[in-house]
Amino acid sequence: MRLDKYLKVARILKRRTVSKDLADHQRVLINGKTAKPASEVNVGDLITVIFGQRQLTVKVTETAQYTRKEDAASMYEVVEEKRVELE
Repeated sequence: MRLDKYLKVARILKRRTVSKDLADHQRVLINGKTAKPASEVNVGDLITVIFGQRQLTVKVTETAQYTRKEDAASMYEVVEEKRVELE
């Protein structure tokens, strides 16, 4: 599954365009490496998203093309969440 679509379907970010913009500005990492919007996301990957002054790291537990709002949180587990200072 594409990174930008996964972030939207899992409801980590609200819109796919926001996911794409963050990835284009090198603010999304998969397993510690900068990711492009079309990067492949697999079960077990660690995704780090930096938006605003927040850094969120999640572990992918499931990939699904569509999911209900109530089930979206089961697609990942939060590994770390912290505030960061931007340069």
